[in-house]
Amino acid sequence: MPGTSPLRVCRADYANPVHASALVSLLDAYARDPMGGGEPLSEFARANLVFALAARPQAFSVLAFGETAGGGGELPVGLVNCIEGFSTFACRPLVNVHDVAVLSPYRGQRVAEKMLALVEEIARERGACKLTLEVLQGNAGAIKLYHRVGFANYQLDPVMGQAQFLQKWLRQPS
Repeated sequence: MPGTSPLRVCRADYANPVHASALVSLLDAYARDPMGGGEPLSEFARANLVFALAARPQAFSVLAFGETAGGGGELPVGLVNCIEGFSTFACRPLVNVHDVAVLSPYRGQRVAEKMLALVEEIARERGACKLTLEVLQGNAGAIKLYHRVGFANYQLDPVMGQAQFLQKWLRQPS
C-alpha cells in the first residue's frame, strides 16, 4: 500500500536499464496527467530521451522507488529531471528543476520533498547558486510543496512585479 513502504531516493544512472525504464515511464505518466499537458510522450521522446539526457553533462535526474506490495522488488514512484544553467548576475551555475513527477497514489507523502532534497545536495556539489523551476498556477499542491521547501516567486524589485515564464516554440515536439 502506498505510504507504508520505505522509500529509496537516488540519482538516476542513465546507463542502468532499470533507471532508464523508470525515467521514461514516470515522465510518460506525468505527460499524461493534466499538469503535464494530458498527452503521452511521443515515440521519439520515449525512444531517445535517456540517451539525449546522458549526452548532456549539464543534465541529471533523481528517482524515487517504493517497495512493491509483496516486498519482492521496487516500484518507481517519482522523478525529478534537472538541467544546469548559468546565472550571469552571480557568475555561477544554477540548476533548473525541469520536471517533478510523483505517481498519483504516492502524492501527499513527501516523495517530491525527499527528491528535491537530493536535487539540492547535487546542485550544491556543482557549486550552483540557486534552484529554479516553473509551476502551473492551478497546481496548488505543488506550489504548497515548493514554498514549504524554500522556493519563492522570483522578483528583483517589487515595483516591477514577479517574473513570468514565457516560451516560443522553434520546432514543435515530435
